Amino acid sequence: MTPALLVLRDGRTFRGHALGATGEAAGEVIFNTAMQGYQEILTDPSYRGQIVTLTYPMIGNYGLNEEDVESHRPWVNGLIVKEAAPCPSSWRGRTSLDAYLTAHGIVGLQGIDTRALTRHLRDRGAQDGILSTVELDAERLVERARALPGLVGRDLVREVTAEAPFAWADGAWDPARGYRPPPAPRFTVVAYDAGIKLNILRQLATSGCAVTVVPAGTPADEVLGMRPDGVFLSNGPGDPEGVPYLIEAVRGLLGRVPIFGICLGHQILALAAGGQTWKLPFGHHGANHPVKDLVTGHVEITAQNHGFAVDPASVAGRGWETTHVNLNDGTCEGMRHRELPAFSVQYHPEASPGPHDANYLFHRFTELLSRKEG
Repeated sequence: MTPALLVLRDGRTFRGHALGATGEAAGEVIFNTAMQGYQEILTDPSYRGQIVTLTYPMIGNYGLNEEDVESHRPWVNGLIVKEAAPCPSSWRGRTSLDAYLTAHGIVGLQGIDTRALTRHLRDRGAQDGILSTVELDAERLVERARALPGLVGRDLVREVTAEAPFAWADGAWDPARGYRPPPAPRFTVVAYDAGIKLNILRQLATSGCAVTVVPAGTPADEVLGMRPDGVFLSNGPGDPEGVPYLIEAVRGLLGRVPIFGICLGHQILALAAGGQTWKLPFGHHGANHPVKDLVTGHVEITAQNHGFAVDPASVAGRGWETTHVNLNDGTCEGMRHRELPAFSVQYHPEASPGPHDANYLFHRFTELLSRKEG
């Protein structure tokens, strides 16, 4: 087995053996607590710039296929697991985790104590690191890790957004027939692609929206010229303050068209409204985060993937109110404007493979579109 090494900016070192491609990967090292959905994690553009540690001990047991992807390619900088299943078993599996990572040039690491790494990141915070199969001198790697730029202020959206507008046509997945055509659309929606997940587009289409996806740099007047019934703000990687052009575009759309934002879109909406965001110590990454809906009192189990959060006090005096709160740390998980047709959530109601507790939010969006239609 090929030896591999992970070093963190603070000098902590983990030695294991290679998984996937050989070489080096650099980025912010984070952990994700989901027990499944590793293929969706790999292909989620929101992980651009990050090396993902999966806390569940066995990863890859059901293989990977061509359907359970959230974009056209994997985006993680690197992957760390305790153990990768060498012989996956599933009627839908087409390849192993190791073969998939190798084919896409993703450097991975296995055979380390991922519990120890997770506890270290939880206590010390997410931090830059380097994963290498070619340089095994820890001191030299630590020196290089300390020179990495970090995520704060960086524009990673430019690396993942679409190059040109495109229309979306697929609906929900059927076990017997794959992805099916959606119902006839009732509304037209423009979706800003800051790293949009495909299952968001499927959910919008299934909810009755004809969706046109536009690059993140599309100005507000160009979107308004398309005369959409509503605008969707997608998830995406990195620091929302590093995407000023999208903030400016959303500022020009507020009050002129219904808006729904998810994850980075939630943060961008807050910044466009004059609010502030801040970096979380180690972020929220997983499929098991409890969120309370302050409107209904219900608690939802949610999928999350973000390293920044909205300061609700910064928008409270601007007509906005908090609608959802994270029950683990009290951070803002959703907001809405008291008068304008705009709302957003920090978590992922479209989560695939789940949970699906918050799927109703897509219907809440179409209700806003119905009011505009009326």
